[in-house]
Amino acid sequence: MNEMKQIEVSKVVVNIGEGQVGQGVENAVSLLKKLTGKEPVRTESKDESKSFGLREGLNIGAMVTLRGEEAREFLEKVAPAANEITDGSFDGNGNFGFGVSEYIDVPGVDYDSDIGMKGFEVAVSLERPGYRVKRRNHKPSKIGKQHKVSDQEAKEFVKTELTLEVTE
Repeated sequence: MNEMKQIEVSKVVVNIGEGQVGQGVENAVSLLKKLTGKEPVRTESKDESKSFGLREGLNIGAMVTLRGEEAREFLEKVAPAANEITDGSFDGNGNFGFGVSEYIDVPGVDYDSDIGMKGFEVAVSLERPGYRVKRRNHKPSKIGKQHKVSDQEAKEFVKTELTLEVTE
């Protein structure tokens, strides 16, 4: 197979959205630290919502971005705990996401009474070598249609590499 056609994991974003301010956000931060070994970033509310008691700039969640080999290892670790991956989980550009309803479903992770029961979301970006031309600062250019990762190729990657089933 052509070396430039091989699909690889570009990044994995792990997210926990609490939706409210308080101890839940701190628990989410400690859970992400426990799962990934990285320091999470707190996410802030962007809009004001009086019905939910939120105003702009409050910490309401946490997230971690993993790249390279760390991303691949984390994805292989949490893949068995994935609720389900459906056709709607793919966006057409080689990206997909799934949720884990309870972190204790992840093999090797034990229950922590300080954190309680929490789930998290995982968003995965797949790409091929050569995508750098899209992100570079000097003369960025578009990725050709044949070089983009299609939904079908992403589903095949999920089935073969992660050994997960994609449902209709």
